[in-house]
Amino acid sequence: MMTEQQKKRLVGAAAVIVSAVILLPLLLDGSGYRERHLQDRIPPAPEMPALVDIEPSQRALPDTAAPADPAAPAVVKVPSPALRPAIAQSQPSIDATNDTPVLDEQQVPVAWTLQLASFRDEANARSLRKELVEAGYKVYIRHSPGMVRVFVGPDLQRSRLEQLQMRLKRDYSLEGMIVRFTTQ
Repeated sequence: MMTEQQKKRLVGAAAVIVSAVILLPLLLDGSGYRERHLQDRIPPAPEMPALVDIEPSQRALPDTAAPADPAAPAVVKVPSPALRPAIAQSQPSIDATNDTPVLDEQQVPVAWTLQLASFRDEANARSLRKELVEAGYKVYIRHSPGMVRVFVGPDLQRSRLEQLQMRLKRDYSLEGMIVRFTTQ
């Protein structure tokens, strides 16, 4: 004979099986799976082009075993004396002994940047950046709490930034200050 507890277990198991038979088809009918019904948007593969045989052309290299003909002197173009001042002015004047890039204690090159302006309104900073970029300068913006700063640079040689600072002061009436460049 069956005990009362065994009868309750059989009734409970039968109730679980009946509810599973009723609920599982409702849950697993596939109505939630919509990706299966999407259409393919992949175009057909393109046709392969016809192969073309190309004959390699080999030119003989000049013979370099013998020295060059000494009768044909090399031609060296020297700028005319009238152009020398313009060429000298276009060359940067950097003293390599005083302005050599250095490494900091973490062996990272010390770079400098020119902070031109600080604005509360980002639109003003963007306007200045746009104007300077159109003039050919390397300009970037940094955000800090309540301020937007406009920088020009960076450069490893501080003397170049000092020359740039004077040029920007002359052309745009912007003072600016040279600060150490960081990536933050």
